Amino acid sequence: MPMNHLTGKAIGGGIGQGLGKLTSLGFGMELIYSFVIIACSLMVYFSTKEMYELSSHKGIKYFRMAFLFFAVAFFFRFFIRFLLMFFNIPRTFEFSHRFIGTSTLFLFLYASSMAIFYLLYSLIWKKWDFKSNGIYAFHFLALMVSIISISTQNIGVLLSMQFILFLFVAILSYFSHKISKKKKSPQLHLIYLLLFAFWIFNILDILIPNFLSLFQIFIYLISLGIFLFITYKVLRTVGSD
Repeated sequence: MPMNHLTGKAIGGGIGQGLGKLTSLGFGMELIYSFVIIACSLMVYFSTKEMYELSSHKGIKYFRMAFLFFAVAFFFRFFIRFLLMFFNIPRTFEFSHRFIGTSTLFLFLYASSMAIFYLLYSLIWKKWDFKSNGIYAFHFLALMVSIISISTQNIGVLLSMQFILFLFVAILSYFSHKISKKKKSPQLHLIYLLLFAFWIFNILDILIPNFLSLFQIFIYLISLGIFLFITYKVLRTVGSD
């Protein structure tokens, strides 16, 4: 049997299996999960617009941008899962020969890194604001880490960096809360800690094998609960002003 016939048969079979997965419960769960996270992120971003315009507080600006990048990251995360299911690809880095897949993965890595960097910058901007150009260093770092992660096909590099950064953000937020005497700092402190917990669960989701579907559903439910609570706290804070 000719090789090209075998290849075509394998590709056709893979796409056929992928179409079957798109009608499965897993894809529906992924769609709902991504939609809720994106919607909550955009709600936080737009609901805090007036607060920033009235105060011109850069910390609020960078906090808002973090949620905008969360929305972008989860849009591309969903698209990656769609491609994995459609082409029946078992691992994310097997996109290496598909331009759309590689580009989508790069944008997801970049956006998710920048979401964390903006959270970090919202806490340290007063100490590192070189004529408002300090954030460009984070953009450069996010680009470099994304390129290195894809070129080396080592997602562990990215996950380790993001875990360390988010842990640093959580610790920095905790000590800022201890030092600050502002009334609203406890709510902001809680939001940062919940975001850290949310991202930990999403890292687990990336690392968990597909056969642990029940545990994956459990992680999705916890993650959704955390993000919905964060959105509620932010909207309540905005509404009380």
